[in-house]
Amino acid sequence: MISELFSVSAKVVIVTGGLGQLGRQFTRTLTQHGARVAVFDMAAENYGDGRRHGTEGDVLVLPVDVTERPSIEAGLAAVTERWGVPHALINNAALDSPPNATAEENGPFEAYPESSWDRVMGVNVKGAFLCSQLVGSRMAREGRGSIVNIGSIYGLVSPDQRLYDYRHAAGAAFFKPVAYSASKAALLNLTRYLATYWASSNVRVNTLTFGGVFRNQDQEFLRGYCARVPLGRMAREDEYNGAIIFLVSDASSYMTGSNVIIDGGWTAW
Repeated sequence: MISELFSVSAKVVIVTGGLGQLGRQFTRTLTQHGARVAVFDMAAENYGDGRRHGTEGDVLVLPVDVTERPSIEAGLAAVTERWGVPHALINNAALDSPPNATAEENGPFEAYPESSWDRVMGVNVKGAFLCSQLVGSRMAREGRGSIVNIGSIYGLVSPDQRLYDYRHAAGAAFFKPVAYSASKAALLNLTRYLATYWASSNVRVNTLTFGGVFRNQDQEFLRGYCARVPLGRMAREDEYNGAIIFLVSDASSYMTGSNVIIDGGWTAW
């Protein structure tokens, strides 16, 4: 049956950055379908005792810093003690420079701060590397597993800086920064490397490349962005959930080393 093919029931899944906009969606969808989800997120420090159980299933929320090996080791130990070795890892934690960041951070490439580069690459690339190394190796010893690296269209193509012309016209020297794009491009080959490295251990590794998600962005930006998308709009925050279920479940049992692009057609033009 199709429902059994896409089943994630009783699977143990780690979602990094699970308290963010998309991370919450992934966690909610997985638990609604019977998975047990461990959230690795620094914001968990303000999340009470870190345990929730209810009609949507089990969630364990842990204050894990994905850039620090001992922190990940401690989080993984807590997960395995409670539920056993995870079946899947979703490397979702990521940093980007928000539109309201400092003028230096959103300024010209020539002046982009080295500290900003280090911070973004640390979470987006080193974090995915460390979590994959620690969680993936445990799954490999079990002879099964799925790693999903959350990518971006800006890992495939350059940001269209013309989307910010309206800000230049208003006197702001705004550019989409370089580090986010470079970090998401790095994930693509991390995926390919690990997919071939762990193939004999039946650990599948894939990238999910997403387009922009609607977050009440300013109207000038929305007009420019949506005109650039064949479907004519940004994604709703729930429109990536189906792909998560697919890659965690056995429905994708013969898929590894792939990049699933869900962007409304952005990269088709």
